Amino acid sequence: MREEFQADLNEVSRLMVTMAEAVREAMRKATKALLTADLKAAQAVIERDHEVDELNSQVEAKVADTIARQAPVASDLRMVITALHISADLERMGDLAEHVAKTAARRHPSPAVPAELRPVFQGMAEVADQMAESIANLLAKPNAELAAKLEHQDDEIDELERQLFKVMLDDDWPYGAETAIDGALLGRFYERYADHAVNVGEQLVYLITGEPVGDQS
Repeated sequence: MREEFQADLNEVSRLMVTMAEAVREAMRKATKALLTADLKAAQAVIERDHEVDELNSQVEAKVADTIARQAPVASDLRMVITALHISADLERMGDLAEHVAKTAARRHPSPAVPAELRPVFQGMAEVADQMAESIANLLAKPNAELAAKLEHQDDEIDELERQLFKVMLDDDWPYGAETAIDGALLGRFYERYADHAVNVGEQLVYLITGEPVGDQS
């Protein structure tokens, strides 16, 4: 029974790593679409979002099956329940990448963001990509210390979002309300993507230590 349970956990872990890699690639393509008005890249993200949803469904089904067959308790139960939380956050990250891609597609053939905002979005995208890469690595090889560091990267995203609003709220902003609204929403998409990455990190810390992040000494 223990070998079967470990095999179940390995399968859940494999699915989550695949999800993490998929949402990373989705945001990378969405950012390309956003900054270069690449309609093909935007459409690819939109069309493949269902694949992340399907992976999330597979995780849920595998966890439910594992609980039913193995009746795990204590730390074993923590493992499978944590997987559900992580999978849900990864699914939401995929949705946020899709939102970015849809904005890029809606504005095509024009770029969705003006030149003045592109450096900020490039910075946000780079940090988001680093966080997604870390998640994929941590899911394959959990490390509480490295998982906790995701929160510091989230602070970088928050600072970039403040820079974004500073540009858009300047008296000399020449692009009008509609472009500013798009910029604000896009900034929110990246910020929420990073927040969900932090959530994954916190779940991994809890999985490893058995203590909620807020209770860490």
